[in-house]
Amino acid sequence: MMARSTRPASPEKSRPSVFWPLAAVAVPLISLLMKVEIEGAEKLPRDGAYVLAPNHYSEVDPLAVALAVWRMGRAPRFMAKESLFRVPVLGWILRSTGMVPVARSSSASAARQTLEAAETLVRHGRGVIVYPEGTLTREPDLWPMRGKTGAARLALAGGIPVVPMAHWGVQQVMPRYGKFRMWPLRRRVRVVVGDPIDLAARGATLAQPGTLIAATDVVMGEISALLSQLRGETAPPARWDPSQHGQKETGRLDP
Repeated sequence: MMARSTRPASPEKSRPSVFWPLAAVAVPLISLLMKVEIEGAEKLPRDGAYVLAPNHYSEVDPLAVALAVWRMGRAPRFMAKESLFRVPVLGWILRSTGMVPVARSSSASAARQTLEAAETLVRHGRGVIVYPEGTLTREPDLWPMRGKTGAARLALAGGIPVVPMAHWGVQQVMPRYGKFRMWPLRRRVRVVVGDPIDLAARGATLAQPGTLIAATDVVMGEISALLSQLRGETAPPARWDPSQHGQKETGRLDP
């Protein structure tokens, strides 16, 4: 049975910050909707930089991921579209909490932005949550689909590990592209954290795109294995490729 994490908070979480008032409001509200149970919390680094890579199958699963990360003792920071940082009030919140902007292109400026983001994570010892699929999975049964290389690029640029994570149960609160369901409260959401992955040790480099694709496939394989563990089912042998099924990958966050 999965137990709630009780390990000591990292210095990042224990120091006063804008996260404190936000958590005071958000944590009780999210906890009303979801009963989040965590396995493998000790695998999330207690301090230092990391890239957390979860599966993505519901518009509200960032709430479950953020709550799980907070309970594991770290401050939840996400990659967010660069345009959101220019929105009044919201932009201030994103900057104040150290969210990471991402450009929606593969240009040279986007590459520089990735390097700068990685340097910031390392310098401040922060973690960031990156959905390697870039958007909600298009796989009919909600298994992870083909991944994008953004998470691998960010990890390699900073020399930091990728931590795979899977969760299951959020679809009870809001099915993919469905309507939000308030009742019943406290639906069970299970979370499992995998072993950190050193992509550089596996031969991945920013200079060789082929190794980035291979590294991303390793990450997606670990996420699928964790989700198989949660669901008690075997993941499909080949990951869903939207382009082969006439689907558009809208809402993409990483290249």
